[in-house]
Amino acid sequence: MQRTYLIFAAVFGILAVALGAFGAHEVRAAVSPDVFQVYETAVKYQFYHVFALLAVGILFTWYPGKLMSLAGLFFITGIILFCGSLYLITGMMHTGKVVPPAIGIITPVGGLFFIAGWVMMLLGLITKKMV
Repeated sequence: MQRTYLIFAAVFGILAVALGAFGAHEVRAAVSPDVFQVYETAVKYQFYHVFALLAVGILFTWYPGKLMSLAGLFFITGIILFCGSLYLITGMMHTGKVVPPAIGIITPVGGLFFIAGWVMMLLGLITKKMV
C-alpha cells in the first residue's frame, strides 16, 4: 500500500509543478487577480498534500495499518475534490460560465478530507507502536 501512496504523490507532484508553471505563464495573463488567486490556492494545497502523501508512504513502513492507509486515501480524495473543484471553478470563471453552487460545495468537502487525513495520520502514529 505504501508504494501506491508514493506513486500518487509523484503523479500529483508532477501535476502540481506543471499546473503551477502553466498558471504562472498562461492563467495569470488570462484571468483577473481574484480568479488567479483561486487557481493559486489549488496549486498550493495540492503541493502541501503531495508532501503529506509522501509522509504517509514513508511512515507506512513503520506504522502500517488501517489508520495510516485511511490517511493516504483521504489525502488523495482531498486533492481530487478540493483542488479539482478549484481548478474547475477557475476555468468556469475564466470562460464566463456561472459556477453552480454544487461545485462550490465540493471544495469544503475536499477540505474536510484533508483534515480527516491529518487526523488519521495522527491517530495512526499515536495508536501503533513503531515496527
